[in-house]
Amino acid sequence: MSAQDFLVELGTEELPPKALKSLGEAFLSGIEKGLKAAGLNYATAQVFAAPRRLAVLVEQLATQQPDRSLNLDGPPVQAAFDADGNPTQAALGFAKKCGVELAQIDRSGAKLKFSQSIPGQPAASLLPGIVTTSLNELPIPKRMRWAARRDEFVRPTQWLVMLFGDEVIDCTILAQKAGRESRGHRFHNPDQVRISKPSTYLEDLRSAHVLADFAERRALIEQRVAALATEQQGSAIVPPALLDEVTALVEWPVPLVCSFEERFLAVPQEALITTMQDNQKYFCLLDADGKLLPRFITVANLVSKDPAQIVAGNEKVVRPRLTDAEFFFKQDKKQKLESFNQRLANVVFQAQLGSVFDKAERVSRLAAFIAQRIGGDAARAARAGLLSKCDLATEMVGEFPEMQGVAGYYYALHDGEAEDVALALTEQYMPRGAGAELPSTLTGAAVAIADKLDTLVGIFGIGMLPTGSKDPYALRRAALGVLRILIEKQLDLDIPATIAFAIQQFGAKVKADGLAAQVQDFVFDRLRARYEDEGVDVAAYQAVRAVNPGSPLDFDQRVQAVQAFRKLPEAEALAAANKRVSNLLSKAEGSVAEAVQAHYFDSPNEFSLYAAIQQADQAVQPLAQARQYSAALARLAALREPVDSFFEAVLVNAENADVRANRYALLAKLRGLFLGVADISVLG
Repeated sequence: MSAQDFLVELGTEELPPKALKSLGEAFLSGIEKGLKAAGLNYATAQVFAAPRRLAVLVEQLATQQPDRSLNLDGPPVQAAFDADGNPTQAALGFAKKCGVELAQIDRSGAKLKFSQSIPGQPAASLLPGIVTTSLNELPIPKRMRWAARRDEFVRPTQWLVMLFGDEVIDCTILAQKAGRESRGHRFHNPDQVRISKPSTYLEDLRSAHVLADFAERRALIEQRVAALATEQQGSAIVPPALLDEVTALVEWPVPLVCSFEERFLAVPQEALITTMQDNQKYFCLLDADGKLLPRFITVANLVSKDPAQIVAGNEKVVRPRLTDAEFFFKQDKKQKLESFNQRLANVVFQAQLGSVFDKAERVSRLAAFIAQRIGGDAARAARAGLLSKCDLATEMVGEFPEMQGVAGYYYALHDGEAEDVALALTEQYMPRGAGAELPSTLTGAAVAIADKLDTLVGIFGIGMLPTGSKDPYALRRAALGVLRILIEKQLDLDIPATIAFAIQQFGAKVKADGLAAQVQDFVFDRLRARYEDEGVDVAAYQAVRAVNPGSPLDFDQRVQAVQAFRKLPEAEALAAANKRVSNLLSKAEGSVAEAVQAHYFDSPNEFSLYAAIQQADQAVQPLAQARQYSAALARLAALREPVDSFFEAVLVNAENADVRANRYALLAKLRGLFLGVADISVLG
């Protein structure tokens, strides 16, 4: 079957830069979906996206849709006709579904059947519909209309190129009649650009100062920005989202180095970087020590005869932004950071839980409680907790919300606070996302944990539990943050005791009945997903969860030990034995005796198991107390042989009640050894 290249390019007014990449990808996906649904084979398909155009090039697209056969089964003949041979509603409905008269339906078999051969259509006649459907399905939150037209799109359309091989496909889409005339760069080449054939599309536009390939423009910008930064003895900050946005703003990128006055470097560099990136779309430069240089890179959309004018214009535009940041910084420093708590006393954290200042006071007391238990300084943790929310009331954070915590750090240092107290003001928000940085100080860790647990206890305490995808207070993220800090920083903290202390801070504001268990379960439930992401078997998590350790670090150490134990050759048999023991003990009448009476033994296998349990107990107890859980389980693996021998030779449910009770006590001792680490019966 013959094949030709196909090109569609929709020209528009400037498309929204933050959405350009996703619009292009969706356009390509929609066209590929339509081609596959139509049975049109092709070699490759590629998308091009620039500020004023979306285009898709399909190579070696079949010129003709293959013939298809339609075969449909209908209702049984007995159900299709009554006793008199008259058609029932089932028969009439099937004929209607097939779009034919009942006489054209095959009734020779047990069921009604309809077969039809559908000749393939030329691809050229199908492509306009495929393109239109793809455009209609683009993820556009709000479409617009222009002039007197009823067509709607993300931006007004200006031209349409539709080429199949050398021929233009005759159609009109979004009020644009298809042709082969595209447009060049708005300033360098504003005239129409003739696209001779699909395969020359990129080069035809390149000659008109348009780089239509998004990936090519992105790589070019990244490369030139890095080279210019090196020339300035620095390195550029190039966030992927900003690079995508800048790529979507230009058709012919020309990066240029600009500068600003060095006096602005007295302002926290995070504020300067934020305003230059978010408002001006600039790439900031850092020196070898990570300090901001008084220079930045802008990306122009043309090759200027006098680039100095572009540089001067950008420097003029950025100066008021930096001046604002400088003004807010100086204003805030006129008073002590702690004084901003007075404003926060009138700012509601949550209607039922009080003000933001109330939260800061709770966090202060809870952070001190936590710091004492993780080896930190309780007084400095309390101080950091009290100052933790102050910068929310500052002018700097009011103008630059991203500066919360960071502004507090600078103001605390200015006020002479201890370094770890100042750091804790920004570290309280860590980790800021999955895999993000953790607090570097114990004071910061204590405040971060306290802040998150206070929110969890408070919001749960008023019954506002997260449901489905709704989690307005980010409680899941808070719980994961607590777990990550404690496990990855190897900090041992009793979560039940800490939650109980947090509940006391709220007094009558929360409903305390059952709250501690609810919050604790919520926190430890988050570990399951964490372990699944790490490739740890869910059974290892469940084995540890069954014994309910209160410290996340202890929990993790046990899980790692169980995961290692599962690889031992004895693991499967011991897990099965533990499961059998668990089932037997659950059916025991009354309470199981704590002591084992050796004089009731009537089998050598009982003596052997009892001796093995006593020896294992002496060896394992110190290991478990030292949290050497892997070594403890490895030692318990040696019980496999006496356990197997016991079950082969001994009837646990003996007729003699005393003998039976004694055997239950022996099995309880065995199970207790394993439960000191985890319930491995769930592994069986």
